[in-house]
Amino acid sequence: MSPVGKMSAVVAAIMLGAPTVANAGEGTFGWLSGDWYLTLGATGMVAPKFEGSNSLLLSATPIISLGKVGPAARFTSRNDNISLALVDDGGVRAGLTGKFLFSRSSKDELKGLDPFRWGGEVGGFFEFYPTDWLRARAELRHGIRAHDGFVADIAADAFYDVTPTVRISGGPRVSFASSGYFDSYYGVNAKEAAASGLSEYHPGGGLKSTGLGGAITWKVTEPMTASLFGEYARLMGPAADSSLVKERGQRDQFTVGVSTTYRFNFSM
Repeated sequence: MSPVGKMSAVVAAIMLGAPTVANAGEGTFGWLSGDWYLTLGATGMVAPKFEGSNSLLLSATPIISLGKVGPAARFTSRNDNISLALVDDGGVRAGLTGKFLFSRSSKDELKGLDPFRWGGEVGGFFEFYPTDWLRARAELRHGIRAHDGFVADIAADAFYDVTPTVRISGGPRVSFASSGYFDSYYGVNAKEAAASGLSEYHPGGGLKSTGLGGAITWKVTEPMTASLFGEYARLMGPAADSSLVKERGQRDQFTVGVSTTYRFNFSM
């Protein structure tokens, strides 16, 4: 079974088990009642213009997280996509996740390629703490409208509190994707090859990238945080082999930026 297929099985098991845990002794509406939190924020960053690009672009993305109030989360990352926790006991957290995908125009290096439609990805996530200073998180998402493939992201972050309000963190990242994803982002069919001058390319699925990331986070107030972060990713497998990357881009992808979040507590 492929890495993405294995991730699908694991997340499916989590999603099937979560409602059972949530409903045990409570019922659906009993689980919904209680104290909840909503974290909202935004990230501003300088990142590649598109995946595989050798030029940078200033952009912004939202940060959204929703869940029941329980033991305080030991660690959160700006890489965590929109999340709804169905299981959260402080040591293990699992639930639903989603991501917005913005459109990609056919200009400059992408001239002659079909435009990329806006859309999103939805799926599940699972995270746990093997030690008091390390969090591991995995997400598996399926494309909606923008592409019809699967994407699996895995990250591990070690964290250390320099002061009660300042934390440093960092660790490795790895991503996998199916052929449906790679075909949308990195594939070049015969028509596109003729129009763009790029070599025709039909990717399969597999390893997408490996890399490292780190951040410095400041707890401004009890509900508000701000952070400075940096990420490096090295495109691998079908992404690295794409004619778009080889002929008009680069495998090394760098991102730097700042983010801020605010947490709201409410009851249902």
